[in-house]
Amino acid sequence: MKLRIDEIFNHGDASKEHVAMTVLEDTNLHYYVVADTTYTGKGTVSNTFRHFMWFPSTDAKKGERVSLWSGKGKNTRVTAKDGTVWHRFYWGSEAPIWNDDGDAAVLLHVESWKTTKAK
Repeated sequence: MKLRIDEIFNHGDASKEHVAMTVLEDTNLHYYVVADTTYTGKGTVSNTFRHFMWFPSTDAKKGERVSLWSGKGKNTRVTAKDGTVWHRFYWGSEAPIWNDDGDAAVLLHVESWKTTKAK
């Protein structure tokens, strides 16, 4: 994968919690999805996804950072004082997403997809 999850910060506070990621190679973020899941009692990741964020088409360069904030905001690209470029995305949730002890962030790389309308 060309993107890596580094850490989840401020879990339990919807206005501050976010997932920090690093771009390992030049990529477009629309190939990536972050999902919120839990661990089973056996210590493996559950297949029950509760929140799902498919990133919009955004070119990102090696070394840039990506943050996914649980709360509301406007997706933006900013340059920090140290020169690091951050791509900030917002889930738009009023409630915390990373609020349980067993929560886990799953990063999925999606090469291709096809959509089919239900009706």
